[in-house]
Amino acid sequence: MKKIILGLVFVCATIVVHAQRYAFVDTEYIMNNIPAYKAAQDKLNKMSVDWQKEIEQDYNELDKLYKEFQSEKVLLTNEMIKQREAELDEKDRAIKNLQKRFFGPGGELFQKRQELIKPIQDEVFSVIKDIAESGNYAIIFDTASGSNILFTDPKYDKSDEVLEKLGYKN
Repeated sequence: MKKIILGLVFVCATIVVHAQRYAFVDTEYIMNNIPAYKAAQDKLNKMSVDWQKEIEQDYNELDKLYKEFQSEKVLLTNEMIKQREAELDEKDRAIKNLQKRFFGPGGELFQKRQELIKPIQDEVFSVIKDIAESGNYAIIFDTASGSNILFTDPKYDKSDEVLEKLGYKN
């Protein structure tokens, strides 16, 4: 009796597994075919480069001040040395705070990315969810994430369908 029940459970489980449908998308491909995403990426890259230049200029200025201090150090009193070292330390802290403000977790770059890219990503993921529900897919994998998917049959790729539903024809 146990063998019959165990056999029925195995057969039912096999039927359920075979009844599930799977598909995949390449979100990198999808995003790269959305002009608004490319424009947002370009804007973020430009902002990042500009901020990085500002920080590099500040570090160059700090380096110049430090070299001046090193060359004048023999002529300064102990009190003046401590004051200049404190000024250099303060400038270094200010630059690090600026760097954190621009590039740190929750910094301006992160906030701008959330503002510009998250709505596009949300729209893409909403369409993927709709395709999954309407196509009765149990799982839709993302091949862009570098997952361990070794082979995919192109007929199960829903990336172009996502772009089409978003209004971007290929």
